[in-house]
Amino acid sequence: METKRAFFLEAYKLGIIKFGRFTLKSGIESPFYVDLRPLASDPKILKHLSNYLLEMLPLDNFDLICGVPYAALPMATAMSLESYIPLIIKRKEAKAYGTKKLIEGIFQKGQNCLLVEDVITSGKSLLETIDEVENEGLNVSDIVVVLDRQQGGREKLQEKGYNVHTLFTISEVVEILKEEKQLTDDEVERINDFLNGNTVTFEEKKKVRYEEKLKNIDHPVATKLLETALQKRSNLIASADVITTQELLDFAEVVGPHIAALKTHIDIISDFDYDKTIIPLIDIASKHNFLLMEDRKFGDIGNTQELQFSHGVYKIANWADMVTAHAIGGSKALEGFHNAGIITILGMSSQGTLTDAHYREETMKIIINEPNVMGCVAQNQIQDDLLLFTPGVNISAEGDSKGQQYNTPEHVFKNLHTDFIIVGRGIYKADDIEQAALTYKTRGWQAYEAAIS
Repeated sequence: METKRAFFLEAYKLGIIKFGRFTLKSGIESPFYVDLRPLASDPKILKHLSNYLLEMLPLDNFDLICGVPYAALPMATAMSLESYIPLIIKRKEAKAYGTKKLIEGIFQKGQNCLLVEDVITSGKSLLETIDEVENEGLNVSDIVVVLDRQQGGREKLQEKGYNVHTLFTISEVVEILKEEKQLTDDEVERINDFLNGNTVTFEEKKKVRYEEKLKNIDHPVATKLLETALQKRSNLIASADVITTQELLDFAEVVGPHIAALKTHIDIISDFDYDKTIIPLIDIASKHNFLLMEDRKFGDIGNTQELQFSHGVYKIANWADMVTAHAIGGSKALEGFHNAGIITILGMSSQGTLTDAHYREETMKIIINEPNVMGCVAQNQIQDDLLLFTPGVNISAEGDSKGQQYNTPEHVFKNLHTDFIIVGRGIYKADDIEQAALTYKTRGWQAYEAAIS
């Protein structure tokens, strides 16, 4: 078997540890983030991991193996297969039907159970699992952990009499990566300060220029949008939430010189007719050099979305440069939007939205390697190889009675590193629509230039 160091470096390639600036559940900012779940996707690495963990243990002491849900479950399963020690499964919560058990499997009171955990931080999740396992009449004396974040959890458990076996500590990991020149001296110092309980300061990340984005983004629609923004010195997307064809065309004509794109909700046009609505709209977009973004927010299975996109009275595929879509149907569902740039809904600007941190994290996992996706609608920073579109932008920071919450252009460019602002009522409800569009164009560009300076 490969050495422990070589094993870690192979596992590291899967992205199990990231270094940078991360906000933990506690609200504390950390210079590193650990997620060992990708290990389960590589059978060879998972098998080697289980053997390393088993080698550290007095196996004759255990009658059962149990993984702390959820990340440690594949590890515990692999260890059970390698050692022939029976596996029991700890549920995150009891079923609301059937036996309503928290612990699943065949076991007897008095048996000794080994607990398996991926990462130990404070030890809280392990203590909760120990209580639930011991409530079933089982004994827990030993715990095996892949990575110790060295934040007091191991010591807390040992004080309570449990034997904690750890494969790696974060200090060992940092030393390996430093020697492999994967971490700079500054990063190592910041991590060590964090582990020693000192306040960690992070260098403020600057907003990436559109020119740099053009070098790193190869989606043709994203490229066209960035080039349009630079040509017109505008990062403004005006939202045309109007309900008749004439209102839509008049609005597009007036704001066209000042925008990079026009956002439509084509299904609210009460007198929609493809020839009378879309053909003139395409001509106006060409005349004033802006893109068309249909805010359809697709959210179905792939086959249905493809039909909604290409067929029906709206024939969105024929004219929309960009479409918005939820990622709830998974990556395969995003493959049917041919020749259009997909903008996924990562977060919404309304009060009480369910697009919380967990939702955003899971959505990013889906879209991270999806070539059709050119950007996200969000209220938070995202990675630099995607475009960020931020709705809910208004010079007035007041909201409305339906839960809409607004941010100013200055806020979203400085703090969220927005690429394009989406403005609705601030323009189409203005007494002078053209002047409002010009004002938002100017404020948006000034906010962008301030963020990159």
